[in-house]
Amino acid sequence: MPDPIQKPERLNGAGAKVIHLAPRTYSPVAQALHWVTVAFVFMLVPVGLYMSYRGNELNIWDATTNGLYSAHKLGGFLVLLIVIGRLVYRFQNPPPADEPTLEPWQRMASHATHWSLYGLLILLPLMGWIGISLYGARSIFGLFDLPALWSVNQEASKTAFLLHDILGKIMGLLIAVHIAAALYHHFHRKDNVLRRMLPPTKG
Repeated sequence: MPDPIQKPERLNGAGAKVIHLAPRTYSPVAQALHWVTVAFVFMLVPVGLYMSYRGNELNIWDATTNGLYSAHKLGGFLVLLIVIGRLVYRFQNPPPADEPTLEPWQRMASHATHWSLYGLLILLPLMGWIGISLYGARSIFGLFDLPALWSVNQEASKTAFLLHDILGKIMGLLIAVHIAAALYHHFHRKDNVLRRMLPPTKG
């Protein structure tokens, strides 16, 4: 594990010096929340694309298509809850300081990308939830319904689904940039940017 950053010394009650070390990696909880979010997003994208293809392009509305839609709706709802939990945890447990190898513009770009992704990970499922509320399709596998955020208005649902689609494309682009930057730092710069979000290795 990379060495921690040393914070300024202070005296304890007995007059002895106490050195606080700021971690250079994310906590195990933050890492777990991050990778769970990643897993859900990488599941939701192909499911969303395939369900739309079966329903809208092939006009196949069967149990498989309905199951795909239910999985997508439930997954999106869970992502919304997870991301809200991540934000609460983040504010209570601040992340490590920026990697010292980053240039000032890279720090700005990193923060902008991170907060944009947080915003999209809330707005995207929320817009989908509004869309299914407007359309009247809140059922999950026929077992229960998600709460309604809006009264049924199928014409208005078209706008909500369009915004959902646009936000999804924007998020896909930002995720690609995020991944590319992490791999660039890991393999080319060989710094700690990606390792901060990975479990420590033995040895």
